[in-house]
Amino acid sequence: MAESIDTRFAPSVQVVRAGGPVRSGSESVRDGSRLSVGRCLELFDAQLGSRHLDLVARELRARGAGFYTIGSSGHEGNAAVAAALRPTDPALLHYRSGAFFLERARQVGGSNPLRDVLLGIVASSEEPISGGRHKVFGRYDLAVIPQTSTVASHLPRAMGVAFATERAGKLGVASAWPRDSVTVCSFGDASANHSTAVGAINTAVFAAYQELPIPLLFVCEDNGIGISVTTPKGWIASNFSHRAGLEYFAADGCDLAAAFDAAAAAVSWVRAHRRPAFLHLRTVRLMGHAGSDLESAYRTPAAIADDEARDPLLGTARLLVEAGRLSPGEVVERYEAKRSEVRALAAEVAARPRLDSAAAIMAPLKLVAVESISSRAGSDGPLTVAQAINGALAEVLVEYPQALLFGEDVARKGGVYGVTRGLMKKAGPARVFDTVLDEQSILGLALGAGISGLLPIPEIQYLAYLHNAADQIRGEAATLAFFSNGQYRNPMVVRVAGYGYQKGFGGHFHNDNAVAALRDIPGIVVASPSRPDDAAAMLRTCVAAAHSRGAVCVFLEPIALYHVRDLHEEGDGLWLAQDDGAHVPIGSARTYGSGTDLTIVTFANGLFMSLRVAARLRRSGLDARVVDLRWLVPLPVEDLLREARATGRVLVVDETRRSGGVSEGVVTALLDAGFDGRIARVTSEDSFIPLGDAADNVLLSEETIEAAAVRLIR
Repeated sequence: MAESIDTRFAPSVQVVRAGGPVRSGSESVRDGSRLSVGRCLELFDAQLGSRHLDLVARELRARGAGFYTIGSSGHEGNAAVAAALRPTDPALLHYRSGAFFLERARQVGGSNPLRDVLLGIVASSEEPISGGRHKVFGRYDLAVIPQTSTVASHLPRAMGVAFATERAGKLGVASAWPRDSVTVCSFGDASANHSTAVGAINTAVFAAYQELPIPLLFVCEDNGIGISVTTPKGWIASNFSHRAGLEYFAADGCDLAAAFDAAAAAVSWVRAHRRPAFLHLRTVRLMGHAGSDLESAYRTPAAIADDEARDPLLGTARLLVEAGRLSPGEVVERYEAKRSEVRALAAEVAARPRLDSAAAIMAPLKLVAVESISSRAGSDGPLTVAQAINGALAEVLVEYPQALLFGEDVARKGGVYGVTRGLMKKAGPARVFDTVLDEQSILGLALGAGISGLLPIPEIQYLAYLHNAADQIRGEAATLAFFSNGQYRNPMVVRVAGYGYQKGFGGHFHNDNAVAALRDIPGIVVASPSRPDDAAAMLRTCVAAAHSRGAVCVFLEPIALYHVRDLHEEGDGLWLAQDDGAHVPIGSARTYGSGTDLTIVTFANGLFMSLRVAARLRRSGLDARVVDLRWLVPLPVEDLLREARATGRVLVVDETRRSGGVSEGVVTALLDAGFDGRIARVTSEDSFIPLGDAADNVLLSEETIEAAAVRLIR
């Protein structure tokens, strides 16, 4: 079915009349504007291309050849933002940024951007950024970082990119972007209300308030509606125009000259002042939210007609006709010529190959082994877990000048548990620093730093605090390589203090044993050390994997074991260990003992409890070996299977919850590999953890482990 904005374009243009003397290409397209006639023509071409991509996307979808119809129609004024920026300025774009993308591609050259976008619409494996995995605006040579359509999730990363651009220069480390870059991120008015947007804007302003450079331009393309929910009129201006520390610029995004002037002023201000600004472009949304959206079900015909009358393509056509540069007939000729060009490309790309196997789809997620890491000096004496991590972090900060360590309370205080104590003094406040109390912004800072050439090691103070920000790992960190076909990566090692059994300071938010939200994220590494020597060695491995392979690693640190010294009895010092400077290969387990009666498989606090239980079993004549998984993602399946077959009996000791816990994955891995011995598991309850001694009623205990072991053996 023909779209009304398409059928009414030519008739609407035909009534426009020239407004005066013919203006040359170098003259302003309109008195008082900085936009020249020549630049206006270039931007009009980007606008036309974007519009016809939207139209042909719907045609492709109608015949089953295309798969994405969220378009940019009504937002084509964002071409002016691209024109105001340099092509080396990093851009994280809204999903209605078709004209921006086409204009930036025109500036840089290279492959045909119309064809590139169409390859994405038909999900072809030849699409240059995601390889057919998703339709995203992105291209490495354009400094356009691909984003999914998760609401506002890219804003924390954009804040991190802006921060890292300046911080890299201060540290003398090579950045992915020029030192005087401006980072731009665009989003819709509805997304401006999301916590990720609010947090990112707040953090940028907070940093600028402390006179930290944050050259970041927020671009809100305000079309007044989020799918079917209307944004209250004037809300964006009311919310952001008077925000202290956030310079505000506004324009009619349907008026290309006005949009260009406002964008140029905003970009110049950010580039000069190195502080955040907010560009508010009032736009319209044409043809509904997406191809499947029946807009007439929730909008009146009058409201739809009013938006169509503000069509930015008509606005630009009017500018060029009134400037005497094009006649109405020439405008229509360009419009139809662009239609023919896009349709011809669409016909060609519809037959291009698509991803045809799980291996091809998952290739960017493959965890590549890290090369052998040379031994380090290690420690002079036995250490606790906390001391081992502290020493390893100090070593990392020396070895990797691009490494940053940050989070809540990590700098001056040295962490709630003293794990990072003294590191700010050693490495300096530019590399070890405290952040706002906002986990989304902490992870966004890491995401931006990693993609900019730094090596971020953010800390999440407690595992329970990670869950409100998990999408920054799931929807941003883990997907970047997937949606860029490995061209972009965001190396990071996220340290998280977690698990239960903490005494004297408890309750759910400080004793959280839920890790399921991490274990089902494709492509990340989840490390879970128990012993001091493993903690140091595994941290080195994670940092090396992030640095050399761009890996996203989550490093779970057991709070209850941070300062433990003894294992079986007071004063035995058997939980202390010396850091020998080694590393631990990703996905490798560690076995204690060679018992032939039972294999106990465990991790974190479970190792401490299981070793104690194994000692009691030996005194009863039962000999068990204990396997520390060490890595929860990927699980050490080969080591696990070997140790299971050595005894034929496996007890999985899992301090996480019975439903969704680690033991489910361990048992399944054994069965999938054909293990036919006896298997049992003991876990904590499907409960949050209460305060005080009541926690013992829901957390796994040594008594439960021992009883289960005896039953399985006998």
